[in-house]
Amino acid sequence: MDSSGVLEAQIQKLEEKAKSASLPPDLLEKIQQELELLRASFKYSSSANAGGSFPAFESIANYINWVTSLPFNKDTQDTQDISLAKQILDKNHYGLEGVKNRILEYLSSIILTRQRKKDQIIRAPMLCLIGLVGTGKTTLAYSIAEALGRKYARIPLGGAEDAQSLRGRSRVIPDAEPGMVIKSLIHTQSKNSVILLDELDRIPQNQRSDIMGVLVELLDPEQNSAFLDHYIDYPFDLSQVLFIATANNTGNIATAVLDRLQVLQLPSYTDEEKTVIAKNYLFNKIRNQSGLAEKQILIDDNVWPIIIRPLGFDSGMRSLEREIESICQKVARLIVEGKIQKDIPVRITNENIKNFLPT
Repeated sequence: MDSSGVLEAQIQKLEEKAKSASLPPDLLEKIQQELELLRASFKYSSSANAGGSFPAFESIANYINWVTSLPFNKDTQDTQDISLAKQILDKNHYGLEGVKNRILEYLSSIILTRQRKKDQIIRAPMLCLIGLVGTGKTTLAYSIAEALGRKYARIPLGGAEDAQSLRGRSRVIPDAEPGMVIKSLIHTQSKNSVILLDELDRIPQNQRSDIMGVLVELLDPEQNSAFLDHYIDYPFDLSQVLFIATANNTGNIATAVLDRLQVLQLPSYTDEEKTVIAKNYLFNKIRNQSGLAEKQILIDDNVWPIIIRPLGFDSGMRSLEREIESICQKVARLIVEGKIQKDIPVRITNENIKNFLPT
């Protein structure tokens, strides 16, 4: 088979792929027109007979691969059990009773809306979780997705270079791709997924205005039913997506965006809460991740205040996790190097704790 025959066979495969993907009729027609133009260009191209490469073919092949991966007709069934939602929140988050109650109220509204009409647009303001670093904003967003039984994706806005990072770049630009919103939908394969807009207040200053403009469109139920990614160049309905935002504070968030958000303030953890979380949740998890058995490391109760506040007050949990990781990893090293026996537990006390904390 000559090169033109090979190319024709590849075009037919692209046609079959587009037809089998249950695309909207007008989008399918648009793709078929582009493939016909591609055929015509091959027919009159001297490079076809010479076996040359075709950037135009690669461009439309990439486009069809992206478009056929979009979940135009795929979603998940919402879990409508508020008792289960409470169990999930309690399992994943100690304390925060006021925050969890507010989330349960929010989820109840979503459940009632879905019970009335499955495809009804949720017009309540999207949640925005505000709190200092390590207070559990990201894990709360994941818990909301788990409670609803929805797929979950995260968009880190702190790393957004420009508005096109969200909205995609036109196909006329070399190496163009869809934006992070469309990529999140392709990743979750669900048009009603939960998408976390993380670090809303850390958008680069020089791009803030343009990016905030895209966020207004994403969060506004009157606009997001026909979101236009510049690469896909076809409106996608985002009205069933549940967007959740996080930020350390509201100071750098545009007023137009704040107007479309329901702010939920997360408090700092007290030392008492940190002690319970460290002993009952973090320690067991980190010990297992470090390869240690339950009886290979013991921590005296009177040592926990030192672990919790090695350098003073910290509002979140990340520093505490690092302290526990350091202790467990140092014990693991002692065992691997043969300096202590595997069947003899290492006891962390007030006298030796400084040897196990990070330097």
